Amino acid sequence: METERAAKIAVLNDRFRTTTHEVILTRGVVELGGLPGLLGRVRRYETFTEGDDPYGEHDFGVIEWRGETVYWKIDYYDQQLENGRDPLSPECRRVLTVLLESEW
Repeated sequence: METERAAKIAVLNDRFRTTTHEVILTRGVVELGGLPGLLGRVRRYETFTEGDDPYGEHDFGVIEWRGETVYWKIDYYDQQLENGRDPLSPECRRVLTVLLESEW
């Protein structure tokens, strides 16, 4: 049951990550430059490993960009961005954040 749930969440997360233009970028990531290329890498990301994605939900990834380790992650909120939300809920609002490893 948990793997079926994770697979459903992964589909929703992949769809969100590959189509969204609502992205939070940290100052460090902005200073790296080349944002269109970096965001393209995030959208095309497919190298999920058990270490980075232990639950199989495709909500976290690691990319090397311009000599830096960059993380991206998806968090789940309600529509007011206040409280956590079940990622399978139709009311779930996903937020994609891209940050440097040093900003974690």
